[in-house]
Amino acid sequence: MRIPAHSVCTAIRDDIVAGVHERGVRLTEELLARRYGVSRVPVREALRTLESEGFVTTRRHAGAWVAEPSETEAADLLELRALLEPLAAARAARRRTAAQLKVLHGLVRLGQERVRRGQEEDLRSLDGWFHETLAQACASPGLIALLTQLRHKTAWMYAVEVGEPRETWAERGALTDAVTRGDAERARALAARHAERSFSAHRLRPAPAVRTSQHDDNTADARV
Repeated sequence: MRIPAHSVCTAIRDDIVAGVHERGVRLTEELLARRYGVSRVPVREALRTLESEGFVTTRRHAGAWVAEPSETEAADLLELRALLEPLAAARAARRRTAAQLKVLHGLVRLGQERVRRGQEEDLRSLDGWFHETLAQACASPGLIALLTQLRHKTAWMYAVEVGEPRETWAERGALTDAVTRGDAERARALAARHAERSFSAHRLRPAPAVRTSQHDDNTADARV
């Protein structure tokens, strides 16, 4: 699998979130470079970025390893999102663009249509697109970066039980309407309520029971 050098960080992060590189296994530059079809330089840069994001840890004289967040650290992810997502929604109500509103309304229509037709296989991607667009609408680069990182780490650490999609998309419709009207406090309250309900369906993923060997950590050839 050959990818552009600038996309190596995203590819490794995606594979960590998906469990391809399990928590607690070693990440060797040579095998990662072979897996993604790049030199070791972008791999080294990607590992530094992922360490700053909390996905990777480095050990003295031992290289890089996939991080193993504690249950407390995992709980912090949801608490931080519950604080930051309402803030982002309130800012989005004041700063959103016409183009972003068009996307949000379109996503709500698509989501509700998929629910009515029982076509729920697309809802996960629509969910991510909705949250990303709403975050972008807050027009705060620092907050956007934090929320993006928190969403990635939440997907890594938690599984989500199937809830009631009709209620979920009704909440998103109401939130989008508040953002459209520029009602920051209403948007904040709706985002807080939505976060509280949705996070109750998150269940911490168990840590891998068996550690793979260093040779198998990066699955350079077997999974390409």
